[in-house]
Amino acid sequence: MCGRYDLHNHPGAIALAMGLPYPQDLIPRYNIAPMTDIPVVRIAADGAREMVMMRWGLVPRWAQDPSIGARMINARGETVATSKAFRIPFARHRCLIPADGFYEWQKLPDGRKQPVRIAMRDGRTFALAGLAERWLSPDGDVLDSCTIVTIDANALLAPVHARMPVIVPPDAYGRWLDASGDPPVDLLAPYPEGAMTLYPVSTRVNAVRNDDASLIAPVAADPRTEPRPPAAAAAADDPDSGPVQAALF
Repeated sequence: MCGRYDLHNHPGAIALAMGLPYPQDLIPRYNIAPMTDIPVVRIAADGAREMVMMRWGLVPRWAQDPSIGARMINARGETVATSKAFRIPFARHRCLIPADGFYEWQKLPDGRKQPVRIAMRDGRTFALAGLAERWLSPDGDVLDSCTIVTIDANALLAPVHARMPVIVPPDAYGRWLDASGDPPVDLLAPYPEGAMTLYPVSTRVNAVRNDDASLIAPVAADPRTEPRPPAAAAAADDPDSGPVQAALF
């Protein structure tokens, strides 16, 4: 599952990383949570890439109520091509969600959870694989929303959590965004762990009201305990399989 992430690099660096023609006016954010508006990169009508804001928590066009988005912050990569909620967005409305890092919570033997941050070793902005959808209310109001695709964790993240977001390699951004051909199923794979880093961070990240640079600073691991392996991957990322936990600890 991916339920919290950060995006704080300079807007110019983000634009360069995402292949955007010009920087966007972005406020640094260190604790981005579901059901908030987030920056998303998609293909505009003129064929160029553009950055727009979308609600994190996909609302299918057939939904009766937009509150369903709280259960659709993630989409399982293994079933995304066949899921009732995600198959059309996967085929037609793929997007990139820029991030500088994301958080997971490591279960400890005493029952506590240690937050950790996962990022690229070189600190660069990367792209999470996203899906987008447009929902129209009975009154004609428009809601653009999105979800993050997840897959089995790589060797770096597996001791912490069984799932991780799909990270699109930079040379595959065009393929992911191009809706004219078959969906790039081959990109639904764990990102190479050698390019990534993972370290413990403050438990202040647990509260979504905290949003400052101290959240991404490393902290000393708890010397009293050793982390235990996570439980088997749950079906929580797929709304067709049951309720989803939004990871808002």
